[in-house]
Amino acid sequence: MKFWVTIFSTTVSFFLITLWPSPAAEIEGKTSNWKGFERRDFIHEGLKCIVVVPKSEAKGKPWVWRARFFGHQPQADIALLKLGFHICYCEVGGLFGNEEAVQRWNRFHALLTKEHGFSSKPALEGMSRGGLIIYNWAAANPGKVACIYGDAPVCDIRSWPGGKGKGKGGGGAWAGALKAHGITEEESVEAPVSPIHKLAPIAKAKIPLLHVVGAADTVVPVEENSAVIVEGYRKLGGEIKVISKPGVGHHPHALKDPGPIVDFIRQHTTGL
Repeated sequence: MKFWVTIFSTTVSFFLITLWPSPAAEIEGKTSNWKGFERRDFIHEGLKCIVVVPKSEAKGKPWVWRARFFGHQPQADIALLKLGFHICYCEVGGLFGNEEAVQRWNRFHALLTKEHGFSSKPALEGMSRGGLIIYNWAAANPGKVACIYGDAPVCDIRSWPGGKGKGKGGGGAWAGALKAHGITEEESVEAPVSPIHKLAPIAKAKIPLLHVVGAADTVVPVEENSAVIVEGYRKLGGEIKVISKPGVGHHPHALKDPGPIVDFIRQHTTGL
């Protein structure tokens, strides 16, 4: 009798271990306090990464993936932390949304979703030049994005840092952008390296977009960036909402009352 009980117990244990998902591993790293929440800084495959942990995580482990300028105008991030979202960051500075940046983000997404149980579809948040990576990564991974929030986002490298239109341009950053994408200035006219060229897969996946812009922005002019996205995305049948701030330039980013941003992300994120 003991023999059969042992066999039964071993068989049940095998199936439980095989079929039942294991608990998500804890994210380890240097801990500090960020706006009243625990922040963890760590290096993953040579990449600088940050995860800020909510006091009580929401169902489905939703997260906001911040691109560039971590901690700048954090009103929405703080409000979402209070609602149980994680706020996450992976360094891609100086890459201008190029293929290397996309590959870095691919590895970070795999780390959080496969090893730590995060939702497979984060909300992407990109301020200014952060717009390049959120759109380029979404275009390469349309099935892995819940929604996109762009704040005065760069959507065409010829506008910024190129300064080939009405904008001031980014000075030496233009040479850096060309080098990052492996193109010449002449090739930049038609090279499909910017978000304005990558809307089709995002629209096909029906990813909702929100842009918050300063109507008087002379650094990242609306007509060369967000307006181009709006026109192209709507032609493709995509959903995009724009909040325009009259008389405001490139700064300040975000909104004093982050409610509309928070509501947009909550509406399009699993479990909330």
